[in-house]
Amino acid sequence: MNISSNQRQNSLFQKIEQARHRRGKVRDTHITLAHGSGGKAMRDLIDDIFVSNFDNPIISQLEDQASLNLASLMQQGDRLAFTTDSYVVDPLFFPGSDIGELAINGTVNDLAVSGAKPLYLTCSVILEEGLPVETLRRVAVSMKAAALKAGVQIVTGDTKVVHRGAADKLFINTAGVGVIPRGVNISAHNIQPGDVVIINGELGNHGTAILLARGELALETNIESDCQPLHDLVETILKVCPDIHAMRDATRGGLATVLNEFALSSEVGIRIYEESIPVREEVKGVCEILGLDPLYLANEGKLVVVVGQENADTVLSAMQSHTAGKDACIIGEAIPSPPGIVLLKTAFNAERIVDMLVGDQLPRIC
Repeated sequence: MNISSNQRQNSLFQKIEQARHRRGKVRDTHITLAHGSGGKAMRDLIDDIFVSNFDNPIISQLEDQASLNLASLMQQGDRLAFTTDSYVVDPLFFPGSDIGELAINGTVNDLAVSGAKPLYLTCSVILEEGLPVETLRRVAVSMKAAALKAGVQIVTGDTKVVHRGAADKLFINTAGVGVIPRGVNISAHNIQPGDVVIINGELGNHGTAILLARGELALETNIESDCQPLHDLVETILKVCPDIHAMRDATRGGLATVLNEFALSSEVGIRIYEESIPVREEVKGVCEILGLDPLYLANEGKLVVVVGQENADTVLSAMQSHTAGKDACIIGEAIPSPPGIVLLKTAFNAERIVDMLVGDQLPRIC
């Protein structure tokens, strides 16, 4: 049977069209400079590692930007929350989490503590030449799982490759967009004397897990990072009390830094009670060995809530009913004086000032 010229041409066009829409596949085992060149190698990397994992109707358009429906956003609230963060944690994988999950949860939490519902994230990566492709794939899969758990979509991003030795394996930058519901006004400037300070659980687990994962200490513990999304816990809190005065996640600089920022913004004093602050014995032990203070250790799944005294018990009960807040407890209160100062009442009934962190107890923890 003879095939006409038109049939052969149509068959050729169909194959070309299929090839144009077929996702690329990375053939290399390690990242090369070609993966950041803007050519086919980069397109294959984006298709294979990122688009295949982050797949959704917005990112699949492969435009230089994400187009978001404003009408849909306005139905969910009256203000946008917009944040950005970068992640340079070392090592990339550590007990309880990794840089990919950390990047998603960290950005989700920065949105959530404003009262916003997190919706959309960006993902930009800086890759060092020589990074194993399988390592990058593991990170992308972790980001996919974390985004799915948090109910957010990764809708746009960017990839850059630098020469071997110009970076340290992999850096991630994320930005996030969320919508703040009407009637929610959470700000550190709202704190008043008499307000109650609540946290949702143990402090210092993330910083300690990172420290031990670096293998610089011959210590064996089962401490894992507390990395987790907090948006659902925040939603639970706001359902029972929309009038939250202030809320922030205690990441770099730990609890002490957050409380100092609160005190300075509202020009109130804050007193916390040492015996009320939950810290694991293993974390205390590591801190004693190294001369660290748990109040300054980083967390990636802890938030600090400040609420009026009349609503404190309601908020505390709601937090304790949630998995991410089952260990929530009241640790202190806002006081009129001294303004801008955080005081710690010790187990010996003495008081000392808890100042802002000077320097860095542990670099590259997020």
